[in-house]
Amino acid sequence: MTDWIKTFLNNYTNNTYIPQIQIIDIVEILIITVIVYEIMLWIKNTKAWMLLRGIIMLGLFILLAWIFQMNTILFLAKESINVLAIAAVVVFQPELRRALEKLGEKNILSNINPFDRNKANQRFSDETVDSIVKASFDMGKVCTGALIVVEQAIQLNEYEMTGIELDCKVSAQVLINIFEHNTPLHDGAVIIRGDRITSATCYLPLSDNMTISKDLGTRHRAALGMSEVCDALVIVVSEETGLVSVASGGELTRGINRDELRERLSQIQYRNSETRKFSIRKGWRRS
Repeated sequence: MTDWIKTFLNNYTNNTYIPQIQIIDIVEILIITVIVYEIMLWIKNTKAWMLLRGIIMLGLFILLAWIFQMNTILFLAKESINVLAIAAVVVFQPELRRALEKLGEKNILSNINPFDRNKANQRFSDETVDSIVKASFDMGKVCTGALIVVEQAIQLNEYEMTGIELDCKVSAQVLINIFEHNTPLHDGAVIIRGDRITSATCYLPLSDNMTISKDLGTRHRAALGMSEVCDALVIVVSEETGLVSVASGGELTRGINRDELRERLSQIQYRNSETRKFSIRKGWRRS
């Protein structure tokens, strides 16, 4: 029995090439696996998934043409491959742009730059946090719809241009008056940079996520879409239910309370977590 196994292995593995696997090869395979996985997740949650299915169907059709030697179809496919490549870039342009923006949000260089850590790290004051929280839940009590965008690292100049410039200090009274029914500024979103309201009635991009609940209206889809294209924290108050929700990083958290909203704002109040931890420890020691 042992001789038969040895004979079998010698016959079928004699000319087999077995490569030498090194650590760098394993690391390279893991990197490629993560990249492919992230690309598939990104494609699945956008309209690109439907387009990709169409491309797969076209590829299967060309494969059948190759199997049955349909020379005319193969010739047309060969000559049009360059045009199809350019068309794919044009069709996927919004998705490619968002992917590159997400890659740019990582901000690796600033994390390893020691000179950047000495800059002022606070984005906005505690008074601004209190004003946003108070305004959001006061409007929620009376079911006044609102859309508040809190800017972070990525500046939202292109979206500010779609609205009306204000440049005023953030306060609960101002936010409530902006979103009051039948007022000129109530339609659209408010953009906050630091302790200032830069503009109102801004138009935000709607999300292309195919898994969004059908119960969500345009305001929630705009909040989710804005969080997909930038790193901003978007607060949305439902006009139907009065619930306060938060969108960040392409994810929507519905029906949060005051403490949760304050915590989410506190997390982005400082530019890095180290400064925030230091300030918390400093305040704890004072107490």
